Amino acid sequence: MSTHCDGCHDDVPAGTLVRKPGYRRVLWTALAINAAMFGIEFTGSLASGSTSLLADAFDFAGDAANYGLSLAVLGLSLASRARAALLKAASMALFGVAVLAKAAWSALHGVPPEVLTMGAVAVLALAANLAVAAMLYAHREGDSNMRSVWLCTRNDVLGNLAVMGAALGVYGTGAAWPDLVVAAIMASLALSAALSVLRQARGELARTGGH
Repeated sequence: MSTHCDGCHDDVPAGTLVRKPGYRRVLWTALAINAAMFGIEFTGSLASGSTSLLADAFDFAGDAANYGLSLAVLGLSLASRARAALLKAASMALFGVAVLAKAAWSALHGVPPEVLTMGAVAVLALAANLAVAAMLYAHREGDSNMRSVWLCTRNDVLGNLAVMGAALGVYGTGAAWPDLVVAAIMASLALSAALSVLRQARGELARTGGH
C-alpha cells in the first residue's frame, strides 16, 4: 500500500471519506472483538509466560482504544481526523518502545514459555483478527484515520502468525529466544506503522492548515 492518501483533498467535505456503508458498524464490531481478545490473551500470556503473547494482548487493548477514537471523530473535519491519527501514531510508537524494553528485560531474566497455551491462544487471536481484517478490507483506503485502522489490523494478523511461529520455535528449541525475537518484530511493525500514519496525518494537516 502507498504511504499517502491519493483521494484526500482540502475541499473534501467533513465525513465524506468515512461515510462508506457500514463503516461505523464495522468499527463497533472490531472494538468489541479487540476488547474481548485483550482479556483472553492477557490471561493466556500470564498462564504461559509468553512475552510475545503479552505484547499482542496489549496491542489488542490499544486497537480497541483506537477503534473507539475512530468512532469519536467520524464525520468531523479532515484536520480533526488527522489529529486523531497523530494520537494513534503516538500510541503505536509507545507500544513498540515498551515491547522492545520488555523483550530486553525478558532476555536477561525470562524462561521459556509454556507452548501449548501460547499456541492455542495465538490461533484464537489470529481467527479474531482475520475476521476484523475481512470486515475492514473495503475501508483500507481513505484519510490517515481510516488508514491507521487498517494498518493496525494488518499488523495484528502478521503478529498472530509470528506468535504461532514463536510457539513452534520454543517447542523445537526449548529456549525462550524465539518468543523474544517475535516480540521485537512486533515492536518494529508498530514503529513502522506509526511512522507511516504520522507522515500522512502531518501532510493532511499541512493541506488543511489545521482546520
